Amino acid sequence: MAEPDPIARPLGAWIHRQAEVRPDSAALSFGGATLTFAAFADRIDRLTFGLHRRLQLQVGERIAYLGHNHADLLTLMFAAARLGLIVAPLNWRLAPPEHQTILADAAPKALLVQEPFADEAENLLREGAAWRPIALDFSHGGWFSFDDLLDGSGEVAAVGGGEHPLQLVYTSGTTGLAKGAVLTQDALCWNAANSVDMHGLTHEDRVLTTLPLFHVGGLNIQTLPALAVGAEVLLQARFDPASFLEIIACRRVTLTVLVPAIMKALIDHPAFATADLSSLRQIATGSSIVPTSLIQPFLDHGIPVTQVYGTTETAPIAVYQRKEDAAHTLGSTGKTARHGEMRLVDDDGRPLAAGASGHIQIRGPQVMTGYWNNPEATAGAFDGAWFRTGDIGRLDEGGSLWVEGRADDLIKSGSERIYPAEIEDLLRMDSDVEDVVVVGRADPAWGEVPVAVVQLAEGAVRDPDRLLQRLDGRIARFKWPKEVCFVDALPRSALGKILRYVLRAEIEKS
Repeated sequence: MAEPDPIARPLGAWIHRQAEVRPDSAALSFGGATLTFAAFADRIDRLTFGLHRRLQLQVGERIAYLGHNHADLLTLMFAAARLGLIVAPLNWRLAPPEHQTILADAAPKALLVQEPFADEAENLLREGAAWRPIALDFSHGGWFSFDDLLDGSGEVAAVGGGEHPLQLVYTSGTTGLAKGAVLTQDALCWNAANSVDMHGLTHEDRVLTTLPLFHVGGLNIQTLPALAVGAEVLLQARFDPASFLEIIACRRVTLTVLVPAIMKALIDHPAFATADLSSLRQIATGSSIVPTSLIQPFLDHGIPVTQVYGTTETAPIAVYQRKEDAAHTLGSTGKTARHGEMRLVDDDGRPLAAGASGHIQIRGPQVMTGYWNNPEATAGAFDGAWFRTGDIGRLDEGGSLWVEGRADDLIKSGSERIYPAEIEDLLRMDSDVEDVVVVGRADPAWGEVPVAVVQLAEGAVRDPDRLLQRLDGRIARFKWPKEVCFVDALPRSALGKILRYVLRAEIEKS
């Protein structure tokens, strides 16, 4: 396979190479300050020295991060790459016991902590944690200071290479089971090459990152690839719709990645209708099935919306639409990434032809090496060299992928297979429905039957019969939910994915 172009290796040299050709160009803007590529490279050098000389971290050792989006998480990423270290960004929305479990598994030598999480880190230390705490943006007696790690300079050999793991990203979004996906520097280079192909990324782009950097969507779809080609990254600490729209207009942002929950928050914001989004040449979206009702308002603004498909384990870019194809395959996630392969197989692992629904599998240089400390889960995740995504989809005659849902979400009722997304899309068309999820419930006669869990729009009346009538004549009767349950809010992950396993458990109890 050819060397990715224009992504050069090793990853740890990306910023330094850009500093050589465009030292005074903006690299990273955060919190009202902007780092040029020259200044960013210098900061990386100083942190590399501090991690090596002051913390004495060695190749393969881990350093975790607990905090909101921050520019110095990216500084840490590049310094770690140069030293062959592994960075484990933690989902700050998890509860302390969940963080404790992940930290016990990753066994980091150090934990970089942002001030809002200092008390939690202190409590974890009292319970016997073995890692060294580092205060990122505040002072704390007895802790290392991040500023102190930057207060020094000297030559440190860059020993990290393509084969070294760099990101240890824990996946617990929709299953409840935390597993650490190990992504090497080479995997991230190939992923970046796919991003360049998908977005047509160049150094003239200006990327706004609002997704959390504890997820590969925030880190790897645009953020790291943009820095690799010399583009500027504008980083939001946390998503806020008003400031997001303001940054787009004032800074003339050209690219961003949004998940469905953020898209809806923007569409619902009073300023959206008149917002100046004219600088955006493309919006990428994904992480779950994206309803066309969330895509159309952006198209009405004249902004192409492209979908990207993948998982944490695929870094994540595995399938995507290009801008020129998106309008012709609205609702599709696109075609196989330039660097990688995809296939659909039946329950017995046999490849399927176009039009047939099957299990989506990915193979390629961007795929993880495995799950940290979990050889059994790693073995179960692969079919030979093919990664089992756990998703169901179909290919059309043009080679575009249409994701139909998780294999675990498939409802087997009698001899029929019911795909929840088909029912959900129809029910979402009702103005009384804020959101809806269809899950399976055990049934003695049919094995499973579908149940709709509905979050109503404000002021809507609970009328299950009226909602079900929307399905009349549109889908077969056997697909109709046997019950409609109403909830005030649907349980969601940090990226807005609905936690179906939580709903299934609650439905079974009721």
